[in-house]
Amino acid sequence: MSTSQQPDPRDRPARLTVGVVGAGRVGPALAASLQLAGHRPVAVSGVSDASRRRAELMLPDVPLVTPAEVLQRAELVLLTVPDDALPGLVAGLAETGAVRPGQLLAHTSGRYGAKVLDPALRAGALPLALHPAMTFTGTPVDVQRLAGCSFGVTAPEELRLAAEALVIEMGGEPEWIAEEMRPLYHAALALGANHLVTLVAQSMELLREVGVEAPDRMLGPLLGAALDNALRSGDAALTGPVARGDAGTVAAHVAELRRHAPQTVAGYLAMARATADRALAHGLLKPELAEDLLGVLADGTPGTAATSGTTGSEGTYGSEGPDGSDGTDRPDDGEGDAR
Repeated sequence: MSTSQQPDPRDRPARLTVGVVGAGRVGPALAASLQLAGHRPVAVSGVSDASRRRAELMLPDVPLVTPAEVLQRAELVLLTVPDDALPGLVAGLAETGAVRPGQLLAHTSGRYGAKVLDPALRAGALPLALHPAMTFTGTPVDVQRLAGCSFGVTAPEELRLAAEALVIEMGGEPEWIAEEMRPLYHAALALGANHLVTLVAQSMELLREVGVEAPDRMLGPLLGAALDNALRSGDAALTGPVARGDAGTVAAHVAELRRHAPQTVAGYLAMARATADRALAHGLLKPELAEDLLGVLADGTPGTAATSGTTGSEGTYGSEGPDGSDGTDRPDDGEGDAR
């Protein structure tokens, strides 16, 4: 068995110079990962103070310059800006002559494929869409998390191998996504990851109100098991009062949420309805129990059967409409965190 030491990637000749436009949470992590694979970050641009601090942390000694200068210095440019800003940025760079023929231009938006880069393509650039299916913190731990991370890859057919090779060099797993499927692909990820954060945060807030001192410790094993079961078994992993058809329990939940956390009622009812539909379709929810449950979910009050017997003590909880407040969240500086 050989005991020779593996060469440090930093000792290998750099194959591409790398630039980052938009030093949000994503770009510096990807550039740092490419650096470990032997490429050389040479320039980064960032608008906010947070972006500049992040660039200095993740890419020390890499100069902070304007977007146009990034393109001037780099052979591979990562465009890691918010989705809504991407088309205007690409058009502006192309119109001002910043794009160079033969330059690899890769964006990390989940929503868009390669066509959003058409203005740069007409200027001679090579367009790639490389979206990491990962949430980012803006710290060095992100580089480690890229190991085994799936990337949604879209590119012209002649660039497919190059795009997939870059993903593999970052430690990721390329997954080819057709151009027209990008919005649906991104919606699927947002539905699972972004909404999960909201649900967990709401759950922890309610547990703190109950008096639980460490809601994260209480939820960790439960949510870990639920996630594992869901990934392994899909709808067969459904449990809880909705899947069982416990209409009275669900009505009690709604009443307490209206009393203590009305901003959560709309989300609870929407997810419970979706859960009931899936449980019914997969034979987990008995049809004879579904009517009362769906009645509760329609207006938050138990039906006749749900209020009989042992559930009758839960009473009627009123039929005012659920709170419809919007819980939209924004990144700290709005640059490249569209996971």
